[in-house]
Amino acid sequence: EKWGEVPCAFIEMVKDKPVSEKELIDFCKETLAGFKVPKKVVFCDLPKTSTGKIQKFELRKQV
Repeated sequence: EKWGEVPCAFIEMVKDKPVSEKELIDFCKETLAGFKVPKKVVFCDLPKTSTGKIQKFELRKQV
């Protein structure tokens, strides 16, 4: 709230490799600094442009 943004992870699932929100957050806590750990995890298909780049402005609308 102080800085205006909170970390959020958008995850596109790989077939036959299930993972839970808790597992991802626990992994991030082990490998990242505390302020970089996502507070929320969203599972979805990532919106991409015709050249394959992720449309970040579309992801911001989902939060």
